[in-house]
Order: sequence, then C-alpha cells, then structure tokens
Amino acid sequence: MTETVRVAVLGGAGFIGSAVVRELNRRGMRPLVFDLLTYAGRPENLQGTDHEFVRGDIRGPELHEALSRFRPEVIINLAAETHVDRSIYSPQDFVTTNVIGAVNVLEAARRLGVRLLHVSTDEVFGDASVYGCADESSPLRPSSPYSASKASAEHFVLAYVRTYGLEALVARPSNNYGPRQHPEKLIPKAIIRTLLGLEVPVYGSGLQRRDWMYVEDTARLLVDLALKGEAGRGYNLPGGHVATNLEILGLIGRALGREVKIKHVEDRPGHDVEYCMRPSFSYWTTPLEDGIGRTVRWYIENQEWWRPLLGNKFFVNEVPWRSVG
Repeated sequence: MTETVRVAVLGGAGFIGSAVVRELNRRGMRPLVFDLLTYAGRPENLQGTDHEFVRGDIRGPELHEALSRFRPEVIINLAAETHVDRSIYSPQDFVTTNVIGAVNVLEAARRLGVRLLHVSTDEVFGDASVYGCADESSPLRPSSPYSASKASAEHFVLAYVRTYGLEALVARPSNNYGPRQHPEKLIPKAIIRTLLGLEVPVYGSGLQRRDWMYVEDTARLLVDLALKGEAGRGYNLPGGHVATNLEILGLIGRALGREVKIKHVEDRPGHDVEYCMRPSFSYWTTPLEDGIGRTVRWYIENQEWWRPLLGNKFFVNEVPWRSVG
C-alpha cells in the first residue's frame, strides 16, 4: 500500500489524534477528521492542519454516513475515553464509547471493506510488577474500568478479523506526553500547576513506573502501522523511556527552572505499580529529557490554549474519582 491513501482519523481532534493528522499532512495526505469535540477533542488542536472535518459520535449512525461519503481506504480509530480517574468515577461512559463505539467502528469498516487500525494501550496487560513485561502474546489482565474497556475492544477487533476477515490490527502505545495534552494528565497538570505556583498532587508514593513516549513519535508509528502493519496482530509500542512519577516531576522542574511543589495524596484505587511491554519491532523515540523540554516550552508559549481549561474538575481536585460531583 502506498502512502498516498484516503485516511479517516476518528478522534482526530484529540491529543494523539491531532498529532496523527499532522503526520499525515507531512506525508502529503488530507484526512477526514471525525470527532465529537468533547472536553479533550478541541478544534484548536487542529489549527494549521489540512483536513476535512465532520462532527459526530462513533456510537451513532453519523459515523457510517461520514465514512460512506468520504470512502477512506484506511481508518485509524483514536476515539475513546482515556483517563483512568474518569473511568473510576463513571465506568459506564467508558463502556459505551470504548466498547460499543468500537464495535460500531468495526461494523462500518466491515460494511465498507476498509482497513482499520484500532489504537489501544499498554494498560491492557495489567500491572507488570505482578505479571512481568508483556509481549504481543501475553494475556490481557486489565486493572481499571478504562483498561478493561480497551481490552474488550481489542477482543472485538480480533473477533472481527477471525469471523469476517476484516483487515484490522491493534496498536498499543505506552504513556504519551507532549503538546496539546489535556491538563487532567500528569505531565501537563504538573507543568501548569507549577507555572501557577500550585502544588502538584501525587498519588501514593509517586514511585509508580511508566514507559513514556513523545506524541510525535507515536503518531509516526501509528501511521506506519495503519499503512503497512499486518492484519490480525496487536503491536506493542513502548516508548523505551521508563521513569517513576517523581522522576518525571524532577525532569519538569529542571526544564522549568523552578521547584515542583509535591503534595502526596490518597492513592488511586487499583493503581498499577508498573507497565512494561517488549516492542514488536525496532524504532527510534525522542529521549525523555528532550521531549519534556519541548513539552514544557510549548505550555509556556501557548497559555491561551490551556487557561480556558483550568476549571476542569479533574485538574482541580486532588482525588477526583471520589470528590467530583
């Protein structure tokens, strides 16, 4: 398959989705962006990109209508609820979007005979401190409502490959960071709260280990897999840069040139200690210190992007799964 194909990006106004749109533009493609524009999907994320936009819900008939009209050759599905804290507070939302929505995407791809890349997460393998580092064949052992919803969607993807012969595959990136990430997530929350002179809440000990990948690297790998990956496989995409949450905050403090004030708070229910995957193939990723530096500069230089989001409950509250009303 050549790299001049018609691609639809579902959830393309989100953090990773908008990076994928930019990567497609760099390769000379003008994708369809289909997005509901919820709290994390924002038109501002697509500023300066070349795309066709349709607002809609992946759970609804408008998805089939948009795809039937655009006639993509490839669909990249990034439309999902993604925040673990939100899944603890409201698990039903994750089932309807991440499972029922994913099945609706699969149905659209099946009816149109379109290739599909479904984007999952390393969290489907569960706590690596318990089960060890996962390869592609490792069983899925999700811990949170979020990861359970993503694991369920993976099973549906592979079922559609087996039952219907759908040309579909799964990608499992590790923790992403970079420009345009919603401030409910650790790295942007820490950057913004430090810029505002506020304490950064840290769950439990702060020694949880995550494997980090800069979002532009993820976008490059996802487009590569969407165009050339093998159907029926689940590709592991670790960033290769493992750090504890406290180490991440130390890197942010050095990049900002100021102290990150830490406040240890009640740990998240069912919090996994560590995620670890073995990569499905070799690739290069941005060194963590460089990526954190680039991310910090972006948030300093683009305060008009994040200031309207400061009232978000999952940014303000220290233990949001319990205190959000």
